[in-house]
Amino acid sequence: MEAFSDGVIAIIITIMVLELRAPHDPHLSALRPMLPVFLSYTISFIFIGIYWSNHHHLLHAVDHVDGRVLWANLHLLFWLSLTPFATAWVGESRFAPQPVAVYGAVLLFSAISYYILTRALLSIHAADSVLASALGRDFKGKISVVIYLIAIPLAFVSAWLAYGIYVLVAVMWLVPDRRIERTISP
Repeated sequence: MEAFSDGVIAIIITIMVLELRAPHDPHLSALRPMLPVFLSYTISFIFIGIYWSNHHHLLHAVDHVDGRVLWANLHLLFWLSLTPFATAWVGESRFAPQPVAVYGAVLLFSAISYYILTRALLSIHAADSVLASALGRDFKGKISVVIYLIAIPLAFVSAWLAYGIYVLVAVMWLVPDRRIERTISP
């Protein structure tokens, strides 16, 4: 499951970078109109990297998986696979409200599907397992969903403010979450 997920995530990142088109003009000034596209790519790359890192650590605390876990993992990968589309739309539209809201929806459903994956894993592991100890209450995961639920409709009032809130969630997750590392390390 880990190898498959890593491969899918690598493809997602590859698709995103292939959306970046080099300008035909050889001058640095030709890059200026591309800034929204590059900004949306950068934030999405960070989000995908956060999911990859957390998924990697999560699976190291797992003893076994079942069919529910495999489907929950596919559910997560489905939402993550929509990231290149949403990223491209946000960049190309120069952060228009509807694309920013759709981007937020992809982030929201990715977060929900990750939560579902953790619940599916916890359901087949003991309450005192390494996994259960490592995940704890998952405050950051729960608060991320709440923040997305606030930011998505905000996109129709101020797309830049909503996008800034999405960036805030990424920054929150960039602070290393060492729960699993501390739990599985000797």
